[in-house]
Amino acid sequence: MKVLVIGAGNMGLTYAEGMSKSKLLKKRNIMVLDKSEEKLEALNQISHFDAFKELDECVPQADIIFIAVKPYHAEGLFKAIKSLVKPQQIIISIMAGVTIATIKEITGLEKIVRAMPNLPAQIGKGLTSYVTSDEVSRIEMLTIESLLDTTGKSIRVSNEKLIDASTGISGSGPAYVFYFMQSMMEAALQMGFSKNDSTVLVSQTFTGAIELFNQSNLSPNSWMDKVASKGGTTRAALDSMEDNNVNELIKEAAFSAFNRAVELGKEH
Repeated sequence: MKVLVIGAGNMGLTYAEGMSKSKLLKKRNIMVLDKSEEKLEALNQISHFDAFKELDECVPQADIIFIAVKPYHAEGLFKAIKSLVKPQQIIISIMAGVTIATIKEITGLEKIVRAMPNLPAQIGKGLTSYVTSDEVSRIEMLTIESLLDTTGKSIRVSNEKLIDASTGISGSGPAYVFYFMQSMMEAALQMGFSKNDSTVLVSQTFTGAIELFNQSNLSPNSWMDKVASKGGTTRAALDSMEDNNVNELIKEAAFSAFNRAVELGKEH
């Protein structure tokens, strides 16, 4: 099996690096294409990749084609590869908002996977949600899932609306966490902690809380009840968040990302 990654940006290279460790692929069975001379030069220094600049040199060789370019490049790219692809090839797109129907229509291919990764994939802790067209077989789906899992975990969803929804939760979600961390770090600084101590206080608090959650079957509400005693400091903080409607504001933010993903789909 040969895999081609089109687009050597952060996420494209993340998948290429992850898949290079997969037992499904032999050495040098990963091809990466990019138009940037600078990126091609860097790619040629990586022994387990074959780097390309021209589509006709690599697209016909691939069994699976990862599309990791910006959505506004989608139409031009799909038109360019239409004469080069073969019916049995599988396209995995990680472009926000570009639908399976659009990819089918422009490329003429039937086996399409639409996936939504997130930033922690760069350290093997990512979450990728994905959906496949009906033409993708069960065996092919298992292979695809194994490749996606090389950057963390993956979940198969039942329809494309849930891909847009996962954009609002897991795709954009790391930024929400960073936003919350930044606010807590600023509060720590205002309380008199140094920048370094503020960073350690907040990062270790997040790491510890997540580990507690992952190692138990308790819900976030149950953990909050364990931390917050009546009339105590934690309860004062949680009451302040409730009074300021933080819960609804977070949900509203997630839906804003979801709605924007839907809008992008209509635009493309």
